[in-house]
Amino acid sequence: MFGRKKNKGGDRDDASQYDDEYTEYDEYEDADGYDETGYAADEFEEFDEPAARGPETGPYDYEDVADRLESIAEQRLDLGSVIVPVPPGGQLQVEMTPEGAPQAVHLATQHGRITVAAYAAPKTSGQWRSVAADLAETLRKDGAQVSVVQGPWGRELHAVTQGADLRFIGVDGYRWMVRLVAAGPTGAADENTPLVAAARAVMSETVVRRGDEPLPVREPLPVVLPQELADQLAAAHQQQLAAQQQAMQAQMAAMQGGPAFQPEQAPTEPRRGAEGSAMQQLGLN
Repeated sequence: MFGRKKNKGGDRDDASQYDDEYTEYDEYEDADGYDETGYAADEFEEFDEPAARGPETGPYDYEDVADRLESIAEQRLDLGSVIVPVPPGGQLQVEMTPEGAPQAVHLATQHGRITVAAYAAPKTSGQWRSVAADLAETLRKDGAQVSVVQGPWGRELHAVTQGADLRFIGVDGYRWMVRLVAAGPTGAADENTPLVAAARAVMSETVVRRGDEPLPVREPLPVVLPQELADQLAAAHQQQLAAQQQAMQAQMAAMQGGPAFQPEQAPTEPRRGAEGSAMQQLGLN
């Protein structure tokens, strides 16, 4: 039911170009705190909602497929609230907060970047419809060209911006909503492109673990990294903080006319993103 195993020998050079290219569009990935009233309803009513998903049609609720996940666990990335497949040749990018906590997880491919996140929702469907309307309004205010198109799960958003093209795909579940954002260069988010095909394939095999905790509507469900990856990122974050402190001490010593501070060589850890960003890129073995 969950497709084929990912290719472990992906092209890392092609995927690495997406480390920082779409960072400025992260605001749209977290833009869920909107008023649900004031959107252009007519634009969205013309799109029919798909029929109710059957037991073999994703995205899936964790409770419905938990007994089948164990046999394919090595083929999936478990992020706590979502369990996602990794496209062939894909790389994992983890965006960190200044405190070193995971904020977002991206799948970088040779065609663009895919981000999957889940949110708390009412028991009844309809949250994605209002979220999509709010996103469309926000994007247009920022100068993007936005169109509403019909996809496998109903309405999708296609946005053309100066720096990247975006495709938003959302699906309502029981007490959850899952949203995927695909970002790529000009034309990458058009219909029948490799990026959109990969995005829909990821969405169709995503599993959402909602949990029983009461949460406000549109509250992001927490991202929990696998322990090995979390340890690597924590070590890299500590190394970055130590390097910043050492650089500050060296600068102060130079200003006081003393010898420049010579830091000890830190052990090699997974590299941080360019220009001191909070993006940690790791290839999946």
